[in-house]
Amino acid sequence: MTTITTRTVEYPADGLTMTGHLALPAGVDRRPAVLLGPEGMGLSDVERRRADALAGLGYVALAFDLHGGRYLDDPGEMLARCMPLLADPGRMRDIGHAALDTLRAEPRTDPDRIAAVGYGTGGAIALELGRAGVDLRAIGTVNGLITGRPGEAARMRCPVWAGVGSEDPIMPPAQREAFTAEMQAAGVDWRLVVYGGALHAFHHPPVDHTTLPGVGYHPQHAQRAWHDVVGLLSECLTSPE
Repeated sequence: MTTITTRTVEYPADGLTMTGHLALPAGVDRRPAVLLGPEGMGLSDVERRRADALAGLGYVALAFDLHGGRYLDDPGEMLARCMPLLADPGRMRDIGHAALDTLRAEPRTDPDRIAAVGYGTGGAIALELGRAGVDLRAIGTVNGLITGRPGEAARMRCPVWAGVGSEDPIMPPAQREAFTAEMQAAGVDWRLVVYGGALHAFHHPPVDHTTLPGVGYHPQHAQRAWHDVVGLLSECLTSPE
């Protein structure tokens, strides 16, 4: 069984002290790395477990924070923070850059082999890092198909994979079409997977608090989306040894 190590890392971003979860694979050598972003509610054990799973596959993984160590389980509070954030590419990039700098500062990280994968708001931040021209090997976003400012997608230097539920009312067909049109016009190597019958946040196990309408867990597609993410990383970061 592969032994991993984990630790909490603190770093400043967006006027807050962020608390991320760093997971390291066995060994002492440099490894490809993954920046992992959470849904709008913020960092939870779901993302921590995903980071641990990636470390088990041989990647250095940092699940980053959005809200200064808080998990926003009230939908109104979450929207009040996330909607202005999603409307401000500069803020999203600052949050992403701060987390990426923390990941790069880890001695086990191979700085030339880093991917960014995110869910919802975390996925939007991963995309904004690409639009900022950050040197990434891959970008993955699940139900975070946010379009950027005109022309900036041309700065993306890596393949982009996106996943969305067919019944997601927060990311409806018009949003999907705008996103894919942006990627195509910019000449990005992009893929979009539409998971039939799935709602928003279909990948996230059920929670014990109120959620937004249109949110729902789909266990089969959650597993499929995870396999698709792992496949993207294997393709673009080179399979772990």
